[in-house]
Amino acid sequence: MPTPLNIELSWSEFSHVRLRSEVCEHKGIGHPDSICDGVAEAVSLALCAAYLQAYGEVRHHNVDKALLIGGQSEARLGGGRVVSPIRLIVAGRADALPGSPDVASIVCGAARNYIAAHLRCPADLFEVESAVRAGSPNLRRVMPGAAALPLANDTSFGTGFAPYSLLEQTVLDVAVLLASTDFRAAFPVAGDDFKVMGARIGERLVLTLALAFIDREVGSIAHYFGLKARIVSWLAGRVRPACEFRLNALDDLAAADESGIYLTVTGLSAEHGDDGQVGRANRVSRLITPSRAMSLEAAAGKNPVSHVGKIYNVLATELARALVAQVPGISEAEVQVLSCIGHAIDRPELVDIRMVLDNAALSEAASRQARAIATEHFAAIGSLTQRLVQGRLRLF
Repeated sequence: MPTPLNIELSWSEFSHVRLRSEVCEHKGIGHPDSICDGVAEAVSLALCAAYLQAYGEVRHHNVDKALLIGGQSEARLGGGRVVSPIRLIVAGRADALPGSPDVASIVCGAARNYIAAHLRCPADLFEVESAVRAGSPNLRRVMPGAAALPLANDTSFGTGFAPYSLLEQTVLDVAVLLASTDFRAAFPVAGDDFKVMGARIGERLVLTLALAFIDREVGSIAHYFGLKARIVSWLAGRVRPACEFRLNALDDLAAADESGIYLTVTGLSAEHGDDGQVGRANRVSRLITPSRAMSLEAAAGKNPVSHVGKIYNVLATELARALVAQVPGISEAEVQVLSCIGHAIDRPELVDIRMVLDNAALSEAASRQARAIATEHFAAIGSLTQRLVQGRLRLF
């Protein structure tokens, strides 16, 4: 019989939602960092499928390192051109595959397929390179085979929280709107690259948005600023609570040409203005939340059956949500899960659960229920890893 989980419960009157101020951020699907995350995860999923077909099990791999090197472009009112393509290097470790396709072909194919499916840009805008190599023998042995539970391949921790604060939910709502088909239909000028930075000072919410404009959809400087005003009005009419919006705050109101406004050829800042890396975009919460406990681990691209940097971030988030939803008296929950390399993934070193309660203390019944819910989540970790292998969970 397995030893009981080391679950530490604590509670206090401190409430995140009652902070005097907070900040959080969301990077959209076309942000250079998000592109790296999306490509890395797509490569991992493609390798999982190839390993299952070839071996009947997911083999050792971690492809959570990717670097986007921005291109060069000449954006112009009415339409410009891309001068140099974007270079995307995917690095990591992966077991070999028998026959064809080999690992490098899968890496490059998955990256190109992801870009084609998620970004509205010419297919030849990206040059993709695989720098994926074989892993070390001691790390490869954490994958004991299809019949056994894998071992943690790192000493790391994952975090999760629930529920979203008002600011966090608002930032996420705006991000969903900016990615929606309704918004894209209303504003063809909007590129896939956007970022939402939110700040709350007391009850005042300020959202600063960066949104790449597509140059062929803009006829003049006046037209550009007119489109900006319409976009802000469109968002303000659909977002509650009321927010102050700033869109493309670097724009120069006195601009005489394209150099003073946020104009792109493809709708991506990566074509000229920015570079990207895995792990610098959204966490599993789909937000960047410096006011919360956060793990620096990038979930995207990590092995979905053995890498606790992925698994525990997802599990901690789902556990926090379950505690708030199911245990009476818990209004907020924060979960931190620590692994030890070489230990079974369902046997973490520590499960630290911190709660904000409606009442002064956690009742004995509620404490037992919280421990039982945590134990259930680890008992079902195999189901969680299967959802990750199948690509059924959003990770950024």
